[in-house]
Amino acid sequence: MQTWQMQTAKAQFSDLVKRAADEGPQEITVHGRSVAVVISRELFDRLSGNSESLVDFMGQSPLYGQEDIDFERDRSLPREVDF
Repeated sequence: MQTWQMQTAKAQFSDLVKRAADEGPQEITVHGRSVAVVISRELFDRLSGNSESLVDFMGQSPLYGQEDIDFERDRSLPREVDF
């Protein structure tokens, strides 16, 4: 992982982002202390589990395809609000 000082990271932000996409995580330091890591969107999605679309996720539900699901509606009156 390449390390960038904050000043250099700000001045060469485009290069920093390109390297994160091409070479992997890029570390940013301030006064020699690690404060952040820039990663590609692809790696972020893989690590956070966001690679699957909502449609795909919903399609994996055990309820998918069932036609006879009845959702009961709460018929109670709404609360009163004083203005």
